[in-house]
Amino acid sequence: METHRRNQYLEAIGIDVWVPRSSGVSQALEAPLPAPGTGASGPAFPASPGSVPLSVPLSPELSADWEKLRAEVSACTRCALHATRTQGVLGVGNRQADWLIIGEAPGAEEDRRGEPFVGRAGQLLDAMLRAIGLSRETNVYIANVLKSRPPGNRDPKPNEVAACLPYLMRQIALMRPRLILAVGRIAAQNLLSTDVPLGRLRGKIHPFGELNTPLIVTYHPAYLLRTPADKRKAWDDLKFARGVFRQLT
Repeated sequence: METHRRNQYLEAIGIDVWVPRSSGVSQALEAPLPAPGTGASGPAFPASPGSVPLSVPLSPELSADWEKLRAEVSACTRCALHATRTQGVLGVGNRQADWLIIGEAPGAEEDRRGEPFVGRAGQLLDAMLRAIGLSRETNVYIANVLKSRPPGNRDPKPNEVAACLPYLMRQIALMRPRLILAVGRIAAQNLLSTDVPLGRLRGKIHPFGELNTPLIVTYHPAYLLRTPADKRKAWDDLKFARGVFRQLT
């Protein structure tokens, strides 16, 4: 990705782009991102960064498993949220992607459209992902811990998480992602079974599940819209996640 385009994405996120007089290179942003499939010492990302291209079809068995899961989520009555939701929101993106993004729960617009992370928070997430060469259209999959919207966008209750988490675990088992990015306190704490504050979970690799999949924690885009001063910390998290993924390739 050329520097100009990368800087446009950073400006969309709200990260100031600056160049020190002494070096002529942005210390804050480190080195420019390489183009997909290139790097100073070999590939930094696969040709389609972090994924199997969308043009590669799922096997009939995998496709059937995904459709069964989608039908179960649509008809789910495991908790009381089914009575107030418009629809269950399974996820969106490349179901063979190496990167899995996990948020908290659908909001009002997500509940209406049936897709996670839409609206202003979704636009910010898309800009954040594009800044490291990723997008929901091609090479990531996005899901939530809860598949049904809590009324008033309140925090999920423990019994709601317990009822819904098996669906997410089945998604992870079907995908076998190489890296998980948990966005927000609710997602991070529920995935890691901890009450440690988000600030102390950032900047670390958390092995997740039986495969010890690397899990990285960052801020929720909705929080960043309310607290733009922390956008640079989120950018640091993305660079950290990118670096972890590079070590896997």
